[in-house]
Amino acid sequence: MNLKIAVLAGDGIGPEISRQGVAVVSAVCNKFGHSVVFKNAICGADAIDKVGDPFPEETFNICKESDAVLFSAVGNPKYDNDPSAKVRPEQGLLAMRKKLGLFANIRPVQTFKSLLHLSPLRADIVTGADFVCIRELTGGMYFGEKYQDDNKAYDTNLYTRAEIERILKVAFDYAMKRRRHLTVVDKANVLASSRLWRKVAQEMAPNYPEVTTDYMYVDNAAMRMIQEPRFFDVIVTENTFGDILTDEGSCISGSMGLLPSASTGTGTPVFEPIHGSWPQATGKNIANPLAQILSVAMLFEHFNLIDEGNLVRQAVNASLDANVRTPEIQVEGGAKYGTVEVGEWIVNYINNQ
Repeated sequence: MNLKIAVLAGDGIGPEISRQGVAVVSAVCNKFGHSVVFKNAICGADAIDKVGDPFPEETFNICKESDAVLFSAVGNPKYDNDPSAKVRPEQGLLAMRKKLGLFANIRPVQTFKSLLHLSPLRADIVTGADFVCIRELTGGMYFGEKYQDDNKAYDTNLYTRAEIERILKVAFDYAMKRRRHLTVVDKANVLASSRLWRKVAQEMAPNYPEVTTDYMYVDNAAMRMIQEPRFFDVIVTENTFGDILTDEGSCISGSMGLLPSASTGTGTPVFEPIHGSWPQATGKNIANPLAQILSVAMLFEHFNLIDEGNLVRQAVNASLDANVRTPEIQVEGGAKYGTVEVGEWIVNYINNQ
């Protein structure tokens, strides 16, 4: 297979983990006889500093002309700490999702046997947790009409039937491929937009009789995710709720540095870690590259290259079992490995299979 991949390293630790992701893509493609061409592009604070736009047109064109985007992270404290800033790095992320038509964010949440002790939850609660959060990505308050003055502000949580139907179809299809259990998360007791979500879901559910469909208010879902994460198989929800719940779900595994994601829709799909740019760690060789590398596994699987994705996952699990880990997940007294060393170990593992 011939792959064209746009590489958007972004800000903070982004370039460091991006290099490891690119190295893993290259190793797997070499192993399986695929050709791959990478095209680098700027985004986030880096792009603001260079051209004044967090997602410039040239970057959009590179993404649009590629088969996939391998994205890392955006964010910089000089923008975070300035409420008056008119242009922010995160606007580039939103623009990328909107321009590429990426309406579905897919975030798997799973535990790793060797890391159960790092979860803030008891091992008997999180053992075996394995679910997927599907977040609507281009609607809701993040994109609705906004207003702010010194005395009043609002964000409009707008959804149309078509937007809800297309994300629910993604969710039902995922449930069909997994354990056939879908939980629709909303706040239908309070919000009109949620009542439309629930109405549409109830209309669509009979088309998937093999799937057990249940409905849960977002506050209850947040509590249930901590109390009984094994209850869930596939969760689908709107943009704002999904942003919050997926970050909560990351705690289950013990580190945000372990969880990848995919954003799909009508344009070029994007594969990225769920964590941010962690600017305080920039250049220190301590950032965990595993979420970026597992995003590579999702990239291969998106193109139905299942063996390739499985090899990446096998390599990641082997690195954890061998205690080749960055500091935040290293066992007490274990050898110290940095971003580069973990990436190199995984590439060597792939090369030797």
